[in-house]
This record gives sequence, structure tokens and C-alpha cells, in this order.
Amino acid sequence: MAKLFTLLFVLAVIPQFATAQADRLVYQGGAGPGKGKNIVLISGDEEYRSEEALPLIAKLLSAHHGFNTTVLFATDPETGIVNPENQNHISGLETLKNADLVIMMMRFRELPDSDMKYFDEYLKAGKPIVALRTSTHAFSYGKNKTSPFAHYSWNAKDGKWPGGFGKQVLGETWVAHHGHHGKEGTRALLNGTFSKHPLLQGIDDIWGETDVYTINQLPDNAKVLLWGQVTLGMTPGSELTYKKSVMPLAWTREYQQDNGRKNRIFASTLGTALEFTREDMRRLVVNAAFWSLGLENKITPDLNVSIPGTYRPTMFGFGKHQKNKKPADFEVR
Repeated sequence: MAKLFTLLFVLAVIPQFATAQADRLVYQGGAGPGKGKNIVLISGDEEYRSEEALPLIAKLLSAHHGFNTTVLFATDPETGIVNPENQNHISGLETLKNADLVIMMMRFRELPDSDMKYFDEYLKAGKPIVALRTSTHAFSYGKNKTSPFAHYSWNAKDGKWPGGFGKQVLGETWVAHHGHHGKEGTRALLNGTFSKHPLLQGIDDIWGETDVYTINQLPDNAKVLLWGQVTLGMTPGSELTYKKSVMPLAWTREYQQDNGRKNRIFASTLGTALEFTREDMRRLVVNAAFWSLGLENKITPDLNVSIPGTYRPTMFGFGKHQKNKKPADFEVR
């Protein structure tokens, strides 16, 4: 029995590493409430370092809670180098065929129809989505307007889907910066109406480097869990400004498909990689993953959201992503 205990202890403390695959990170979950559930995390934005943030969330969900997680990246297909400025390629979208949840942080992507079909099929299957920051404008069809997926574009004028995926599915498309981008931050204010919502368990305070986005109007069935107020600076101690109104910052809703299926949606305009250095921000996304998958009864205020390794995110900004890196280089170790 002593030998068995020793073996189990050793296995418990062995660090978890991603399965070696050239174009993605894959973590096999073990015991936990997420056992057997597959989460695909799609990074693809030029500015807010989703290629750094999503590997952290993937490893956390796998190591602490048992989910199988896969992180996809925008890459240059010829070299396999992660390049978020390549708006036309994300490796591995076929993994969505077996996904139970998508966590996405994308911006202005125009993907080939052969890849986009996997996202479209996932959505039409009525499966949940957790969408962060620029995902309100995840897609932009400026060149291939005849694509069968052009209605996903953030600025779509289609009579069925005006505002595209962002407006129709998440609840809002890109409008504007409400705060002063790069100079003002965001203080999250909990909506007391939904203070008992499972998603808010254990969350006391969130401040973010990202400025508040303008949200013109959410659908009637959206529940705003967090409001965003502008801070007069880029540090957590910055004063609030009362000259600018609060905006919806995080919300849930249900998207009704034409085929009768319904998607659980969580969206937040927070999301730069820097913000995930803070426990409450990590907790928000972990809680969202549990809620999206119908595991809200497993959410507790003390769910483990500790960083499983070393995490040193870089500052957001265009052209500032880490150069000449492969997906394996973004693993949190």
C-alpha cells in the first residue's frame, strides 16, 4: 500500500506537458469534472496576444480540471511559424468536429471555405462558445465576398445576419473604443442583479489593461454580468472616470439556430494576455467554461485557477508579437 501511495503521489506531481504536435498544443486531461470533455481554444488576433493567453487557459483547464484541450494558432503554413498577422490561416480547425466547447479570441479573420466549414458546422450543432475581446469582430470578408461564409463578417449587410457573427451570435459587433485605447484601462463592476450567477462565484475584482469597448445594444435575452467603467490610467490603482458611461463588459445569452438548436454564449470584451496574470480574470474564463458545458453545479468560489507553470505575457500592440516561434514555444512550463 505504501508503494502504491508513493506511485500515486509521484504521478500527481509530475508536471503536465503538451503532446508534441507541430501546429498546435494538445493537453490530455485526467481526473476532474471535465474528464472526457474536449475544449478547442482558437487564437488569432494581431494585437492582444491570444497566442500567449490561450495556452495558459488550456493548460489550466486540463491540469486542474481534467478537460482535454487543444490550442490552435494563426501560422504561416509554409514554415509553421506562429504569425497572428496572417489573417487567412489557422491550423487544425478540423478538431472542431469533436469539440464540446470553443474558447476563441480572434480578430478580422478571412479563412478558406474548406476550414471555415468546420466552425460553421460546430455552431450549427448548437454547441457553446466562450468569446473574448476582439471576437466581436472575429471575421472579416473583404476579399472573398462570394464565400458562403461571408455573412460571418463583422460588417455584413446581409438581411439575415447584419453585423455578422459578432452581432448575431455573440450580441455585438465592432463599434468603437469607448475608453482611450492604450492610455485608459477597465474596471469591472459586478451587476448586482445577477450576483448569484454561477459565473461570478469567487470573483471580487477585475481590472484590465484593455480599454472599454463601445456596446450599442445587446439582444433582449443577454444577461450583463459585468459592466465596464473607464479608468484614468493603465494601472490597477487608477481612478475611475465618471465622464464616460459604463458599458456591458461580460454577458451571457442563448443563440437560437434556425434548425431549432441553441448555443450557450459567454462573451467579454476583456482579454489581453496581461490580464490573465490576475486570478479573478482566470476565474472568469474557467467559470465560463464550466457554465457553457452545463457544469455550473461544479463551480465553487475556490476552483483552482492557479498558473500551472511560469507565465510571462508580453504587452499588447500591433507588430509586437513574439517572432519566429512555433506553437510549442508558447507552452506554459
